[in-house]
Amino acid sequence: MKEVEIKLAPEDLEDQDELKNQLAKAAKIPIAEIKYYQILRRSLDARYRPPVYLVKAVVSTEEIPPIPKELDDLPSVDSSREIHIIGAGPAGYFAALECIKEGLKPIVIERGKDVQARRKDLKAIQQDSIVNPHSNYCFGEGGAGTYSDGKLYTRSGKRGSIDSVLRILVECGASPDILIDAHPHIGSNKLPTIIAAMRKVIEDHGGRILFNSFITDIILEGTNPKKISGLQINGNEIIKAETVILATGHSARDIFELLAKRKILIEAKPFALGIRVEHAQNFIDECQYGMSPRTPILPAASYALNAQVGNRGIFSFCMCPGGLIVPSATAPGEIVVNGMSLSRRDSQYANSGIVTSVEIEDLAGFSVSENIQPADPLIAMAFQRSVEQKMFSVGDGSQAAPAQRLMDFVKQVTSRDLPETSYIPGIYSAPLHDLLPSWIYERLKYGIIGFDHKMKGYLHAEAVVLATESRTSSPVRIPRDAASGMHIDTEGLFPCGEGAGYAGGIVSAAMDGQATARSVARWIKEKYH
Repeated sequence: MKEVEIKLAPEDLEDQDELKNQLAKAAKIPIAEIKYYQILRRSLDARYRPPVYLVKAVVSTEEIPPIPKELDDLPSVDSSREIHIIGAGPAGYFAALECIKEGLKPIVIERGKDVQARRKDLKAIQQDSIVNPHSNYCFGEGGAGTYSDGKLYTRSGKRGSIDSVLRILVECGASPDILIDAHPHIGSNKLPTIIAAMRKVIEDHGGRILFNSFITDIILEGTNPKKISGLQINGNEIIKAETVILATGHSARDIFELLAKRKILIEAKPFALGIRVEHAQNFIDECQYGMSPRTPILPAASYALNAQVGNRGIFSFCMCPGGLIVPSATAPGEIVVNGMSLSRRDSQYANSGIVTSVEIEDLAGFSVSENIQPADPLIAMAFQRSVEQKMFSVGDGSQAAPAQRLMDFVKQVTSRDLPETSYIPGIYSAPLHDLLPSWIYERLKYGIIGFDHKMKGYLHAEAVVLATESRTSSPVRIPRDAASGMHIDTEGLFPCGEGAGYAGGIVSAAMDGQATARSVARWIKEKYH
């Protein structure tokens, strides 16, 4: 077996004869002797004109047995020990699948609706500005990533097996292309079917999913250490729960407040906050490929930019080529925007969050009430909420977003008019340079000027800025013991995923879910056997 690297023109990517011919040349093997080949990774390199795909593959003169499937031979856990998992996002669902592998019965408790029923509430926030606090772009089956793009790229290889997560997604219906693409992407139109298939696997093997079930209290026993013994659902039903995986996602503010109320230790955590910038996709294609319009065989071009202002970073976040901007508030009275793409990425727009890091020391002068002061573990969450509410307060009570032309944003001028945008609830002109905290604005301003030096023309006359891009990661960390994975002062509670501060995206959250489920299995084995 040999590992080789080749370059392929985009038009040759699906030509199996040409691919095999190039691999044979690179491996210095007669093409007739190749019995097996497998692409390991492919990425589009736009530094070449025209762009080319860089392909890494293995080639063998012997047959290679197929890799066993991840979801084959799962046991039935109908009568096994129950593990309660709060949240049906990637951390929760992958934890549930791993529990089944370990012979444990997952009971997934989700505040929102199933993935198909969520669509009605997304339509309501888009078209009627009605925010359902339990079912929206962040809450519901599949979590925040389901209807906000479905990017699968992560650098968190040390957390677990990226390949395992991707193969499970493929076995549930995702395209096998995600196994080899350098920046894999499923698309918000494809993910719901995959999530529903994953649910079916869990239920078919004895697990349970409880929708429309919001955790309103945590029942504890003892004091040092505290021990979890039950959960209250929807303000009335109490269920026995001695082992709980908490996988609520980065926007579950009411859960963070409940933890604080029950004196379960949490900590303020740095996050990032800023704006979402939208350009015409043709402009991004011209910058990256040197052509506009691009040829049909090339995907919508993307970008990744960063700059340093003082000792703080400014960077692009969740860049969505051929995408849309969507309203992502989780409660009435706030404006939050995010980006998403369908699988074809064929919108005429390209958008990206442009954010700056918010460290805890940045909030030294911030307090919203006598109840939340700088040392409070909810201080970063309170700051995040205050910016979102301020953006809402200058509007008309709908989900229309305050906006500004990008050039005017940098020049500190309120825009006289605004370009067309993909944001369905609509936009209105507002002085974002005054509405954002001054220190946030100054960093973004100089960061964007730096972006324009790196990507000539980024400060485009028709580019538009919307606020606020604020749900980049959790503003709270729920501390856990590194060895056991359990909360450091509450027995039986296992913090997990983005909401606990240990992941950032679908794949890293999924891997953390798998790792947490394995930690639970080890703890149960030690405790009860």
